[in-house]
Parts: sequence; structure tokens; C-alpha cells
Amino acid sequence: MKSKVTKLIDRLSPDILYFAQQLIQTPSFTGQEGSLAKLVMSKMTELDYDHVFADALGNVIGIIGNGPTGILFDSHMDTVGVNHPKEWRYDPFGGEIVDGKLYGRGSADMKSALAAAVFAGHTIKRLGLQKDKTIYITASVMEEDYDGETVYTMCRQLESLPDYAVICEPSGLDLALGHKGRALLKVTSKGVSAHGSAPEKGVNAVYKMSPILKRVEALNNAMMQQGNETGSIALTKINSSSESLNAIPAQCEVYLDRRLLKGEDKATISKEMDTLLDGTDASWEVYDKCGKSYTGIPVVLHSFLPSWEISSNNVLTKACIKIYKIIFEREPRLIKWDFCTNGVATAGRLNIPTIGFGPGDSKKAHTVDEYCEISQIAEATGFYALLPVYL
Repeated sequence: MKSKVTKLIDRLSPDILYFAQQLIQTPSFTGQEGSLAKLVMSKMTELDYDHVFADALGNVIGIIGNGPTGILFDSHMDTVGVNHPKEWRYDPFGGEIVDGKLYGRGSADMKSALAAAVFAGHTIKRLGLQKDKTIYITASVMEEDYDGETVYTMCRQLESLPDYAVICEPSGLDLALGHKGRALLKVTSKGVSAHGSAPEKGVNAVYKMSPILKRVEALNNAMMQQGNETGSIALTKINSSSESLNAIPAQCEVYLDRRLLKGEDKATISKEMDTLLDGTDASWEVYDKCGKSYTGIPVVLHSFLPSWEISSNNVLTKACIKIYKIIFEREPRLIKWDFCTNGVATAGRLNIPTIGFGPGDSKKAHTVDEYCEISQIAEATGFYALLPVYL
């Protein structure tokens, strides 16, 4: 079966690469994925998927087969922005190919994977690999700021939950058996406003925040001493509110990005935050991120996203390891992502056995001159296409 898949993908490789270029050439920032969704739906239809549609949030779902075992391959369509385009050597929306690399915003995170998954679906159907399976190839929205929220809604609206899920985020073609969780926490301190010429008559809310920030830094330093796999906590944003630039701020807000290990739950974080704020009158809460999909539907993410992982003995893991050995003729490297993914929905909230595998280096995501190795795109296509045979 490997030879049949490889031969077909070799013939399709120019088309897969061209589609990946088209995806990069179509900007799709979070909440603005409409044009890309149309492109993906058009390609799925052209490639003879059995059923192609978009749900109310704008997630694109392509279906092949109607067997009792469902396998979901998810790639998100949205990308982060391009804040400094002049710093790029290559047009961030050009999809240029240089020295075996595909450049552009989203090339690694994760339009190369999306192209691979879409053509894997075509390969599965063309070679009849969907026997007793229902294959869902999904292009989801709003992952960058709303990890998992739209995928959770999408899966709940399918006729039945998939039995297995593959998150196609960049893994450098390693097998990702989970990811660290993420909590976004908002801390607020309040003071008393006064004129800037008489600061002694007010209470500066920013100064009141100072001892908390020192504790946050000390806590993260302590975490970094705990070994290879650690949680982390970082100040990512600070705001203050005052009547003018000549007034003492009456309120200060800081946002803390807390990366979570398996077993660190809300009770863990609640105890930790109470310690950080001990002796102050500051307050904290889990931040709720509010927005709208490109279709106009409100989306709210309660930003507490636990860690998840899959056992090396799970049926899905064993199948992926077997396929990896067949394709690459070596043992796979088993990793755990240190960033959050849509797996927080499939594995964390829906208890669907989930694994991660995708082309591209995750360290190139969100960077200037983001790129993906072209060779990895075709290899990922073959991996996705073979999975139904071994599940």
C-alpha cells in the first residue's frame, strides 16, 4: 500500500505545493478567514470529496466515506498578523519557494499541513482507503486566539464524535503525544487618582502591582529549575488607567500567561495565584477572550486550557508509530508540544484519542521569514493518507 500512496503523491506533489502557495497568498488573520474558507471548499469539491460544507462559525468540513470509525484531521486556517513586513526577506503573502523551502505567513503554522491534509483526503478516496471509515478533513477558524473553542463546537455538531483525531500542527514530522496547557490570567490592582504634581495625595495602582510582579518572576525562575518539563508563568501585557498623562493611575491590569503541566488544574492555579497576591488587595480572574467569527457568530474562550497527552499504548499511537516506520524506515521521535493546540478540544474536552503530526518546524511559527521544508509537505500527505488503513 505504501508504494501506491507514494506513487500517487509523487504525481500530485506539484498540485499540493501550488495549493499550499495559494493558501499562503490568501491572508486569513483570526476572524478573517472567509476568503480562505472559500478556497478550501472549492479545492475539496474539485478533488471529489463526498460532502463539503461550512458550519455556522465558518469551519470547513470535508467528508470522505461513511463507515463506523471516524478519523478527524484538523488544520486551522487562521494565522497571526504581519506587524513588520519590511523585515521579511520574502513577501509574507508571496508563497515563494527558495532552496527547498516554502516561505510566507502560515507556511509552518499551518497552511502547509492544511494542503497536505486536503490532498490526503483526495488520496484516501482515490485509492479506496476509506473502507469502514468516515474521514473528516477540517479547516478550522480562530485557533490562534481561541484555542479549541470553534473545534469543540464543530465536533459537537457532527452526526457523531470522531473516534480518533490528528492535530496537524507543525511537529517537524515527529509524533506529538500531547501539549502543555495554557491559562491566561488577569490581575487587577486599584489605587486612588491624584494630579501628577501631587502624587502623595493618591495611591498609584501600578506601584501596588510591583511586589506581585517580582513574585511572578521569582516563581517562573523556580519553575525553570525543576527539570526538562516544567510549567511557566510570564507577564505578557500591562495596562494602567488614569484620567490623563498628568494623573496618578487609579487602576492597573496585568496579564499572565501560565503554561500548564498535566495534572495542574484550576485548584492548583487558584492556590498559586492566592499566594502570589497574598498581602495585597489585588484580585485575579481567568480571562475571557471575546470575539466574532468571520460569519458574525460570537465566540468566547474561557482561557483555562488544560494539558493533555495520549498513551504510547493507545491504538492510535501504535498505528501512527507503525505508519511512521513504514514511511521513514526508522523509529519516530515522540515529543510533547510546549504550546497549546486544538487538541484541547478533541482530547481535553471531548475525550477523543488525539495525536499530533505535521510538516514544518514549530519554532518558525509566528516569526519573520516563516517557512516550511517542501519535502515535509509530501511526506505528511502520505502519513495522513495511510492512517485509515491501520486503524
